[in-house]
This record gives sequence, structure tokens and C-alpha cells, in this order.
Amino acid sequence: MPIYLAQKKLNRNRSDCLHFLMGIIGLGLVLALSFLISNDRKKIRFTPLLIMLVLQFLLGFILLRTSVGTKIVGSLASVFDALLSFAGSGVDFVFGGIANKGSFPFFLNVLMPIVFISAIIGILRYIKILPLFMKGVGLALSKINGMGKLESYNGIASAILGQSEVFISIKKELPTLSEQRLTTMSISAMSTVSMSIVGSYMALIQPRYVITALVLNLFGGFIIASIVNPYQLENDELVIEEDKEQTFFQMLGEYILDGFHVAVTVAAMLIGFVALIAMINFIFAKITGLTFQEILGYVFAPLAFITGIPWKEAVDAGSLMATKLVTNEFVAMTELAKGNWHFSPRTTAIVSVFLVSFANFSSIGIISGAMKGLNEEKGNLVAKHGLKILLSASLVSFLSAIITGLIF
Repeated sequence: MPIYLAQKKLNRNRSDCLHFLMGIIGLGLVLALSFLISNDRKKIRFTPLLIMLVLQFLLGFILLRTSVGTKIVGSLASVFDALLSFAGSGVDFVFGGIANKGSFPFFLNVLMPIVFISAIIGILRYIKILPLFMKGVGLALSKINGMGKLESYNGIASAILGQSEVFISIKKELPTLSEQRLTTMSISAMSTVSMSIVGSYMALIQPRYVITALVLNLFGGFIIASIVNPYQLENDELVIEEDKEQTFFQMLGEYILDGFHVAVTVAAMLIGFVALIAMINFIFAKITGLTFQEILGYVFAPLAFITGIPWKEAVDAGSLMATKLVTNEFVAMTELAKGNWHFSPRTTAIVSVFLVSFANFSSIGIISGAMKGLNEEKGNLVAKHGLKILLSASLVSFLSAIITGLIF
């Protein structure tokens, strides 16, 4: 028996060493690919990159491996739980009795709370707390990442407002922004998620992975953008346009309707994408004997493997990663939340962190469309670099997933 236990421990140690080795290789590959597609390798500044990488590992370790991180995540999760319960009061008042008792309708329980959280964000912006927070953190980040104040502000603002709404807050600055600055800001926006839907993510995957991804993606967006799209700034002013003058209830009504619009839009996207995937899976299964998602899983399996996921789980994990890229994060998270995947805790952590971002094909249209609505010329520039922005944002997701695997 002792020999058996010793052998089992030895096998586990070998497996951990292999996962760690693959994670290191994956980290090198992500940075090497970023360097390969860089616009100007001579302008890359390596000191800020090293500092941000160290910060990613440090913050990820605190959030995932320490009691302090557990308390931080628990506190934040309890805040969102409370917000979701408050949102549930409004949802129950309007839709009470529609759902069967004990059921969990996705639209009511996951998407409708976005309306309430959007209203909270509107209130925090109206009383000037949120703008001060975003500007303060943006200025502090610019000292760390070696980038401009506006780019740093854009990174934190994207994580709160969302990838399209963030550009509304800088619309006066858009006409004077260079093509390179716009590209960097678009990479940051696509690498993050909107705070208004974070609670919805937490209803599908563990809150600690959502919060870890938010932190890692923030710095990851700066890291990848600094390598892929380096440049020197001539003018680095941070002048952010304030919201238009409104009464409190005008503002509240606007944000509530905006939240409802987001919820309905996500619902429509999910209906369309899930139905299309079901149809495509059926067609592929009839022709090849494998579903489309299974085929994507085999294609993405090597990519999943270099994040530190064991090969025996890489095909299933690759399928979810590919689903997120081709459709959106909600579709992939819903698949993961079904519990049909027999993943180890490490694999669950890696996949969950990977899924928390807007890096998918539809986001190219969302960002360029939002930009065109504010400034058509700048919107066309973003669309021109759409695929490179998506590739960069996807590298951010892989970077965050790899770091998670290394420290989990």
C-alpha cells in the first residue's frame, strides 16, 4: 500500500511538472507571437512589460491562492449576490409566475439583472464617484504600464462601462487620436468585460474566476498592446468629457433602458447563435459523425494544452474556447455551466478565466459600429484593423488562462 501511494504521488508530481512546463512554453509562445505581429519591434519597452507580468502573477496568486484573496473575492461576490437579489425583486414583480417553480430561466435570472446593475452604474456616474475612480486608477496605471494616460483610463473604463460605451466617454478626443492609439484602446476594450454583466457571469461560473480574469485581462491588455502596437506619445493629456446635463430621473431612465437593451440584445444573440450551433452540429454529425464543436475541440486542443490543461481534457476545453471565439462568452459559459464536462479544478479555472472577455468575432462589429456612430473616419480605421485587434485580444485571454494555470 505505501508503495502504491508513493507511486501515485510521484505520478501526480510528474503531471504537475508537465502542466507547469507547458504553461511556461505557452507563455513564451503567446509573447513570441505578439512580438512576431508587432508593428514596430524597436519601440517595444521591456521594463514596463516585465513589471506588468510580475503584477499579473502576484495579483493572480493573491486572488487564487491566499486567504486574503479568498476574503476579497468573497466580499465582492457577496456584493454582487446582494445586487442580484435586489434585481430579483424587480424581475419577480414583472415576471412572477411565468417560470415554473424551481426552474432557472436564463433570461430572467441571468440577463434581467443587467437592468438593475446598469442603473447602479448610472447613479455612481451621476454622483461623480465612478468618473473620479476611473480617472484616478487610469492615472496610476499610466505610471506602471508606460502608456498614455488616456490609454490607461480607457483600460479601466472599458472594464466598467463596456467595449462600446467606453468610447462615448472620450468622443471629444476621438478626432485627434492617431490610428495607433485607437488600435491600442480597441484591444483594451475587447479584452475586458462590462461591469453591468459581471453579476450574470457569476451566476454561471465561480466568482473568483470572474474577478481573477478581470484583473489579469486589464494588465494583459496593456502587455499585448504594448508589444503588438508600440508607439511614442507626443501629447498625453487626459481630458474626459462629462456626461450631458440631465436631471437624476432622466439619467436613471436612460441607464435602465440601456441595461434592458443590453439584456435583450444578448438574449437575441444567444437565441441566434445557440440555434445556429445546434443546426451546424446536426449537419456535421450527419456528414462526419462528429459535431462542429467536437471538430473545433480537436483544432483548439493544442492551444488548450499549452495553457496547462492535460491532454485528456484538452479537446473538450478547446471546444469551449472555440465556441467563445466563434460565438460569444455567454454561449460558452452556458455550456460550461451545464456540468456535462468532467474537468479537474485546474482545467475549470483555466477555461473559466479564458471565457471572461469580449474577444470574439462579433465584437469587431460592435466596436467598429460604436466608433462609427461617434466618428465615421475613426470607425473605419478600427474596422480596418479588426482581425488584428481580435487576435491581440485573444492572446490576452490565452495569457490570462496560462498565468491562471501556472499559479493555480
